[in-house]
Amino acid sequence: MSEKAATPPGYIVVEGPIGVGKTSLVKRLAESFAAETLLEDAEGNPFLERFYNDGSQAAFPTQLYFLFQRSRQLEGLRQRDLFRQALVADYMLEKDRLFAGINLDTEELKLYEQVYAGVTLEAPSPDLVVYLQAPLDVLLERIRKRGRPQERRMDATYLKRLSDAYTDFFYHYDRSPLLIINAAEINPVEREQDYQLLLEQICTVRSGKHYFNPAPLLL
Repeated sequence: MSEKAATPPGYIVVEGPIGVGKTSLVKRLAESFAAETLLEDAEGNPFLERFYNDGSQAAFPTQLYFLFQRSRQLEGLRQRDLFRQALVADYMLEKDRLFAGINLDTEELKLYEQVYAGVTLEAPSPDLVVYLQAPLDVLLERIRKRGRPQERRMDATYLKRLSDAYTDFFYHYDRSPLLIINAAEINPVEREQDYQLLLEQICTVRSGKHYFNPAPLLL
């Protein structure tokens, strides 16, 4: 399938744990489909570096900043005409509560839930969610390779808890059509053959839960 011939869903969300390649894939999909992008600005969070240095002290302000940031962005999304142009995003609002659940202590989580209830909104449901999975060693290597300073102290145990939380969340997820991809065996960002196979899947899935786990192509 050529990139020009592909017909995507109108609103695609690419999700998955830190280091799995969400944003890189979003940018490539947006180029293929002449779509707009909706990207979270993690580097703009002034508390994030402190969180990686001492999560117990900075988790709550870090989480609140992300919650307000994501809510503002999705409020704008709700007001736009989704039929005007395709949109590809690298996060969904539900991820905020997922991160809060593993980063906050009991009392902080109670307060967070109160704030969440007051600022969140009924965001449009994606036409397709693409969930990228990869084992811990692959995530750690990709994080190391991209070399973001604030991620240098990321703990493998934390990343494992996050990956497990994503697995559990998407095991129960049924709000939108879901395409689950084994991102360890294929590389749709850097390998054209892998990317074309993925495009075909994205343009086919319209309901239910699907798995994309092809054998890696030999070059």
